[in-house]
Amino acid sequence: MAQGTEEGDVLVDRSHEGVALVTLNRPHHLNALTSEMLDEIYHVFEQLGRDSHCRVIVLTGAGRGFCAGDDLQDYRPPPWVPTDLGPLQSNMYQQKHVAEIVPRMRAVPQPIIAAINGATAGAGYALALGADLRFAATSALFVDAFVKIGASGAELGLSWLLQRIVGATRAADLVLTGRRVTGEEAARIGLVLETVPDGQVVDAALAKADEIIANTPFGTWMGKATLWSNLEISSLAAAIDLEARTQILTLGTEDAKEQLAAFREKRAPRYTNH
Repeated sequence: MAQGTEEGDVLVDRSHEGVALVTLNRPHHLNALTSEMLDEIYHVFEQLGRDSHCRVIVLTGAGRGFCAGDDLQDYRPPPWVPTDLGPLQSNMYQQKHVAEIVPRMRAVPQPIIAAINGATAGAGYALALGADLRFAATSALFVDAFVKIGASGAELGLSWLLQRIVGATRAADLVLTGRRVTGEEAARIGLVLETVPDGQVVDAALAKADEIIANTPFGTWMGKATLWSNLEISSLAAAIDLEARTQILTLGTEDAKEQLAAFREKRAPRYTNH
């Protein structure tokens, strides 16, 4: 995991307090994914998920693109895929490996904010949708490229996520046509929280991260977990039961008491993750 260097396919910068700025770093190919790069992304998420000093993860791309999907030029199957398989069987192993992107993002306790700076397609689209919040630059471009190569237009959880983010009708339009969505339209249809001028998208994400960090670490974790779980919950009653449990858990922490005391004393809270 590169720490604030210019080497490696995935860079991690910790210069903003409480935030890990993760940059996909293959700008010559619009940050398209190789199997090696994907493994590095998974490793970064796993490491940051265990880091109590990291409160928010901001994910962006180097250069002109956020992530253009799989790199069809440089891609090689992961070394662990059995070599004695037929092409369909081998492709299924690889498909399932790539499809871990969103579940791995969901699993980390920190909110992930995507700062989408440019082209976003294929697996990159799913990567953007897997974030808890999204900001887009004006030049950002979302492309559901699967349908344009003879596939179904739905992969890596995109059909599940997109309907919940923009609604069923808009999702059907985007999946069935494969048309491009500009940064400006993305904000209008709710695909992203806000569209900002080029060059400002990471700053916008960092500003939102600071708003999140003002709250307790455990409360933030439980809030993220509850939101994701209640996308799939079976009923309102089940959602309320889950919320009740997380409320009692979070209010019982020392940090919750500290947040209330800081509010009363008109000062910044000092959290200890207890």
